Amino acid sequence: MRKITTSAYMPTEISVESISENVARITAYPFETGYAVTLAHPLRRLLYSSTVGFAATGVKIEGVSHEFDSMRGMLEDVAQFIINLKNIRFKLKNESEREVVEYSFKGPKEIKAGDLKSDIVDIVNPDAYLATINEDAELKFSVIIQKGIGYVPSEEIRDNTEEGYIALDAFFTPVKKAVYELENVLVEDNPDYEKIIFTVTTDGQVGAIEAFKHAIEAMYQQMSVFKGVLNIDVSAGLNAQTSGSEHAKLLQSVEELNLSARSFNCLDKAEIRFIGELALMDENELKE
Repeated sequence: MRKITTSAYMPTEISVESISENVARITAYPFETGYAVTLAHPLRRLLYSSTVGFAATGVKIEGVSHEFDSMRGMLEDVAQFIINLKNIRFKLKNESEREVVEYSFKGPKEIKAGDLKSDIVDIVNPDAYLATINEDAELKFSVIIQKGIGYVPSEEIRDNTEEGYIALDAFFTPVKKAVYELENVLVEDNPDYEKIIFTVTTDGQVGAIEAFKHAIEAMYQQMSVFKGVLNIDVSAGLNAQTSGSEHAKLLQSVEELNLSARSFNCLDKAEIRFIGELALMDENELKE
């Protein structure tokens, strides 16, 4: 028989599994019936739409006037070159939000994404193919790289692009895949509580756990606009009184705690990787 309560059950079990640098699995339970999908669906949308990434927003190729042009000595036409360029995942260094990077290549050469790495930009998919030029060709081009979120079509970029540049559709989001599964769990003889299992995959511009943290923070910031106007006490009626930003801290690595070597080695031996896992341990477990 289900007990009558005056507040929703708060999840007590949280696990963060780093499958690889760019893939993570986050599990949380138990949730009240219907709460899991209510939280999981907007989080998934925020992962795609609010995670900050980098993209090429414009390109200028010497001797080329428009995207339907062709270039002597290059295997690809300009349209295919642009498609290949948009598939390259850049990452600006030094916290820069916009850079113009110039390149020059002489043939014969097969140009890969890794050839575009420089002092101001990293490439997270260096094996991606860009173009092939023959022995008589020289390819000179410059690329505008910007930081942003979501997807911005070239039509909205064109007005802010310098003369001579071809505006590009910008896929900023570094999240390649964000999926969740919902399962039922048994709590106090009630099988109707729910579990969320999130799997997040990024392209390497940011880590999967970092992307998930950012989505939680974005959700909390959006909801907090009602707090001041309606004088909402976010801790009222809850078993846990942790704010959204504090929840995000639970996903931080224990390496960020600046622990002594002995303490860190103990946690590493116990396979404790994140602050959330440490917070869930009781006093006896910590003594062990």
